Amino acid sequence: MGMLSYFVHLHVQASQLTPTYILILFITSVLALAWAIFTLFSYHRSSSNARFVGFVDLLFFGALIAGVYYLRFITKYDCANISRSDSSYTVRFADFGTLTATGGWKVSVDKGCAMLKACFALGIMNVIFFFFSGVMAWVHGGHVEREEVRYVTERRRSHSRSRGGSRRSSHSHSRAYV
Repeated sequence: MGMLSYFVHLHVQASQLTPTYILILFITSVLALAWAIFTLFSYHRSSSNARFVGFVDLLFFGALIAGVYYLRFITKYDCANISRSDSSYTVRFADFGTLTATGGWKVSVDKGCAMLKACFALGIMNVIFFFFSGVMAWVHGGHVEREEVRYVTERRRSHSRSRGGSRRSSHSHSRAYV
């Protein structure tokens, strides 16, 4: 999100419209971050609505796929150029002397291109993470519903036993599994 906000800021400063491939991924990332923080802090309540959390995570999964799809053109570009250099380097080791080396490598990197490639890679990672968390929340929601049905069924059985028998107990015989 930070790298994408860098690009949005550059376009705003230049009074230009921000390209669609940046905006889609930026807006989706901002909303996904807000959703992730919200669900993290409300986790104690999310077990009762885990299916809803899973559904929203899967919606973000789809939106992030769209953002990565629009940024897919960046994979064609080579952002770094490595070439042989004939310069010499001198390194001083305090009292131990100096080391002089000739030749070496010169690396030049296009910052904008490299940052867009990193955004593309992080977008793919977010797609994977939101899919995984969405599926896990959906499965957890089904597990919670089964446990609630089991709890209600056992509670009803214990009530029917206590009403029909001659002995009545003042405490409930049901156990909570949730």
